[in-house]
Amino acid sequence: MPIVINLDVMMAKRKISGKELATKIGITEQNLSLLRNGKVKGVRFSTLEKICQILECQPGDILEYCD
Repeated sequence: MPIVINLDVMMAKRKISGKELATKIGITEQNLSLLRNGKVKGVRFSTLEKICQILECQPGDILEYCD
């Protein structure tokens, strides 16, 4: 897949667990896990916005395009 999700990297840098992040953004741990593993076909902008707010990052820090 040409879009790589670097959510685990940002979570490690910010020292936040999956359970804590899921609770703060209002999604289930299972849905967050699917997102972290790149097994989703899309992500809502509202969810991406909340992730960026909590992790204090930009969408480009989480999503990367690779050829």
